[in-house]
Amino acid sequence: MIDSTSLRMSAGLMLVGQLLCIAVTQLHAGGDANDHPTIFAAYASSGIWTAVHLSQFASMVILLGGLLSLFYALDVQTESARWAGRFGAASAVAALTLYGLLQAIDGVALKKAVDAWASAPDTEKMARFASAEAIRWLEWGVRSYHDFALGVALLLFAAAAAGAARIPRPIAYLMALSGLTYLVQGWVAGSEGFSPAQSAAIVMGWVLSLVWMIWLILVAWWMQD
Repeated sequence: MIDSTSLRMSAGLMLVGQLLCIAVTQLHAGGDANDHPTIFAAYASSGIWTAVHLSQFASMVILLGGLLSLFYALDVQTESARWAGRFGAASAVAALTLYGLLQAIDGVALKKAVDAWASAPDTEKMARFASAEAIRWLEWGVRSYHDFALGVALLLFAAAAAGAARIPRPIAYLMALSGLTYLVQGWVAGSEGFSPAQSAAIVMGWVLSLVWMIWLILVAWWMQD
């Protein structure tokens, strides 16, 4: 049988991580992220940049920790579902590794580059801007592959949850849909950067994730071992 205590902890960690991610992202310096001269100036003037990016990393650690613990909480009924859970856990670890790399690039390297550009004399600004833009494009690439890894992890865990006893199938379907939104985010980030299309996919992923996470907590709360 499913361990309801473990399921509550897993669902709770995922929901806390997701809510923290959404809340902290609202504090991130905003603007048209693909308008590099304007957005780099906003980044350079941000006084809470480091705190925001550390908090984003912490939120992802909590979220993916909950997702990994879901592997142990589910009572899967078939060997295929067990393997889906195992590969989902591996993909979640890859997503966390890529997210750590992403925050090192965005939270540290890009900030240093835009600060150097903003304070450079006019004769150096063009070279400094080119350096910052190159780091930005590297950020696009790492963000793209992080989103792919997280999307695959959610799809695989959705397959495992669909084969678990006492987990409503619609939860698994919503989890799979949220995984698909991350695949879309990965494609858009890699092809056109942080565009309005990617922002729309992010919001859609947040909404779907909140729905199935809250539903999973309710199921776990009502469940008896």
